[in-house]
Amino acid sequence: MIAPGAIPALPRGVRIHFDKLRDTWVLLAPERTVTLDPVAHAILSEVDGKSSFGEITARLADRYAAPQDQIAADSAGFLGALRDRLFLDLAP
Repeated sequence: MIAPGAIPALPRGVRIHFDKLRDTWVLLAPERTVTLDPVAHAILSEVDGKSSFGEITARLADRYAAPQDQIAADSAGFLGALRDRLFLDLAP
């Protein structure tokens, strides 16, 4: 689980990009690409390097009228996997 106060950020060289050829959002990193589904894109669109994980999940819960604890659990799994693959940094 990611602490509510942790601040996720995309590291240098990693960015969200709309791939016009494939008509989809992707996460680009040096020599790597991850295709984003709508849920993944919604989560990463909130990652700005300033907002805490708790703030991000609160905004997503409000936007999608979903329980924040469920959003937090799903988002933590996704962001944790990105961190493990070096697509995301987490500041305590």
